[in-house]
Amino acid sequence: MNSAATMHLGSRVVLNPSRKTLRLHRHNPLFSLSKAKRLGVSSISAVRMSKEEVEDGDNSNKERTPPFDFKTYMHQKVSSVNEALEKSITVKEPVKIHEAMRYSLLAGGKRVRPVLCIAACELVGGDELTAMPSACAVEMIHTMSLIHDDLPCIDNDDFRRGKPANHKVFGEGVAVIAGDSLLVQSFEHIVKETRGVSPTRIVRVVGELAKRTGGLFAGQAADLESSGLSEVGLDKLEFIHIHKTAALLEGSLVTGAILGGASEEEIEKLRKFARCIGLLYQVVDDILDVTKSSEELGKTAGKDLLYDKATYPKLMGIEKSREFAEKLNKDARDQLSDFDSEKVAPLICLADYIANR
Repeated sequence: MNSAATMHLGSRVVLNPSRKTLRLHRHNPLFSLSKAKRLGVSSISAVRMSKEEVEDGDNSNKERTPPFDFKTYMHQKVSSVNEALEKSITVKEPVKIHEAMRYSLLAGGKRVRPVLCIAACELVGGDELTAMPSACAVEMIHTMSLIHDDLPCIDNDDFRRGKPANHKVFGEGVAVIAGDSLLVQSFEHIVKETRGVSPTRIVRVVGELAKRTGGLFAGQAADLESSGLSEVGLDKLEFIHIHKTAALLEGSLVTGAILGGASEEEIEKLRKFARCIGLLYQVVDDILDVTKSSEELGKTAGKDLLYDKATYPKLMGIEKSREFAEKLNKDARDQLSDFDSEKVAPLICLADYIANR
């Protein structure tokens, strides 16, 4: 990972038939996998390309079907998610609690988790409408975790997504209740709003998401216990983030796959993909905490160092952390090699999107 890397909404994949790989170019917002299957492509690799290679790729693309536009895809999906979230919670009595819920839920954000849910559902034959209630639910749970994380008794952060944290606006007591209410609302929303799916699948979705939410809490507890301890090693750090960060990404992908009718083999591959990008997300987050400003992050930078928390840069150094992030990105994409090359394009791009924030 380059230290000057910025978040890219799109990438372009250029085929290299002689090596049977897809070469990922990060400086173009278009993404094409149209000949992957016919060429027997077995892997995908992120590489820098020269100007000549880009021009060659552009020429060869003239004979292909229109490439996948990830920037447009994200814009459309995020807009759909935001519209659904707006309708999911209305202001009612007690007004202050519902205002607090909406304040954080509708505060913006990348919406990575709900988009992962929808993308997984569509990958295995489902559609956006089927996945949307669960997509909203995972964002509610994620928002709950952010509200609670920011509290003085946990991470003690005054800002979130470039705005004052929930407790700074509504007070600590209301913030706790707003977070709890979002958690409860998430499961109710799945049960009440999911259409065209058997009760058996809905029950499985609720169980999967409940289990991953429990993992999130386990990771948070382990993180609190390890704060300031000098003997925290990489195994402990991985446990924290497999639970605290990867668990909800896993829940997002797996619930989408269940709703779309995925096979057990497909679910397992997506589960492994989620764990890779979950760790990837956290490694990148740790790097950004020490390399970016508060204005760039939309939250207070340098908090991990201030509270002497265990992080990947602290244990491995910046460069080794970047190398680890690149490996996790590759491992994540390897889990997707058996899926339809066109349908899997959003997930491949999402992995790169996470890596290059």
